[in-house]
Amino acid sequence: MGGQDHESDSWVYVVDSSVLLDDAFASLSLKRKLEQGRITPDSLPPSIVGRVAKADRPTVEAALEAAAAAAPAWAAFPLETRLDKVGELLRRRLSERAEEITRILVSEGHPLALARWQVSGMLECFGPESVGFYHAQMHQEFRQGERRIQIRRLPDGVVCLNPPHNAPLSSALLGVTSVMAGNSLVVRAPRSAPLGVMYVLHEVVRPVLEEVGAPPGTLNVVCGDPAPMLSAWVDSPHVDDIMYFGSSENGVRFQERCIAAGKKPILELAGNDVVVVWKDADLDLAAEALTESFYGSGQLCMIPNQVVVHPDVADGLVARLIRQIGHIRPGRPGEEDVLLTPVLRNEKFFSCLRDALDKGAELACGGHAMQADETRDAAGIFLEPTVVVVRGLEGAREVDAVRHETFFPLLPLVVAEPAPDEVLLERFVEYMNSNEYGLRNSLWAASSTVVDTFLARIRTGGLLKINDSHIGFLPYLPTHGGTGLTGGVFGEANYPILRTSHLQGVSISSGSRPRDAVFGRWKALQRNGSRSAPASVHPNDHQP
Repeated sequence: MGGQDHESDSWVYVVDSSVLLDDAFASLSLKRKLEQGRITPDSLPPSIVGRVAKADRPTVEAALEAAAAAAPAWAAFPLETRLDKVGELLRRRLSERAEEITRILVSEGHPLALARWQVSGMLECFGPESVGFYHAQMHQEFRQGERRIQIRRLPDGVVCLNPPHNAPLSSALLGVTSVMAGNSLVVRAPRSAPLGVMYVLHEVVRPVLEEVGAPPGTLNVVCGDPAPMLSAWVDSPHVDDIMYFGSSENGVRFQERCIAAGKKPILELAGNDVVVVWKDADLDLAAEALTESFYGSGQLCMIPNQVVVHPDVADGLVARLIRQIGHIRPGRPGEEDVLLTPVLRNEKFFSCLRDALDKGAELACGGHAMQADETRDAAGIFLEPTVVVVRGLEGAREVDAVRHETFFPLLPLVVAEPAPDEVLLERFVEYMNSNEYGLRNSLWAASSTVVDTFLARIRTGGLLKINDSHIGFLPYLPTHGGTGLTGGVFGEANYPILRTSHLQGVSISSGSRPRDAVFGRWKALQRNGSRSAPASVHPNDHQP
């Protein structure tokens, strides 16, 4: 913080995730004893891969003060420096350290394939296409006679970011685009996975900011408990915006606190993404995309959470999906083809599954806990990818797994009631638009009429994917953001560089007459109107 490293008497220790598979209790017990000071850290076992200093309240407040001091000076830097140059340097440094970042993500529990996916998303976020788009949004200029007219976005000031425990590193880097807008940034490295956040911001982002001459305090990173740190942010007069990742229930309440305190809340909450599969869809590719629902054992906010399928192809889709699921397996995070992660507390999974089956859903596959070798075991720390079939759109949301995000590997597939295609299309659009959440939506269809209907009428969600991976990253497009319970009342596609800045209009004249600026347009209108009007109407000729 303030451009300097600060020591602490309190530490958060990071346990190698692969060791948790051998003896989770012993590893977590060691971590707890170290953090409580019951064991001295003089000789750490190989299972401890790192530690991060824990901040107290004065340290948190000092970070906010450093950010407030840096914000005005950093905002005055040219857009070409803080956006284009920073973006170029970040992209280069992330590319150079991609393998190292991937190893840290794996050590924190991300399967190797998903760690690489996250790194690719970071690179896309700072890619030349995306940076060019940001620049075009941040500043536009037009000519009008002797005037230069500018539409520009100005930074809000001090931005605080609370990343989620399931994807903290990539979420923290997403927040770095707010620095490119001209804000200073304070990031909380979460206690559950602080190492990747601290490493990338300290070893990648900090040197970039120093290279371009950003003032100390432009970036500040502290690790600590969420509740007291969020309260410090809300209470601080230095803070302008708070980016909050968390559950919808907690996020909506936090939004109210922010507004009452005069802060701008930028929320990234739960998702309950809908995928529609029409009767002419490529079912093999659609099934392949639906398996993304089980990546990370469903503990990613942006995966498919429910499927709505045309009744003509429902059986074919289920059969293909079950075949594809056979390739998704558990294991140690460093193994090449592992996509399932441990679920240490699975009681909610079984409760949700029972609810679905009790309400008439059919179990298509899965439904059990298992060990890393895929042996079914009630004591296993992995869950089988599970698909339940719900018959009928009418009443589908009475099933908990359909109405709300589940956050484990349970995918409900809703088969619509048979009806004429025009009726079904209307129902599918209405169903998607009536979702209380709104992160991402997907459609699989070949018909241009169906595709055009969804493009014209789907209003929810921060992203709409058509005949494409649901979670794949693309240039220009946002990685986060949504409507409803996903983004709160201000929810939309989340480009932090835009969400943490505000519009301002500018006119720069070379010497226009003020009176002409006020009255000239009306006089010109009258002159042009008198030349073009075919007849005039006397005021006394008006009829009541």
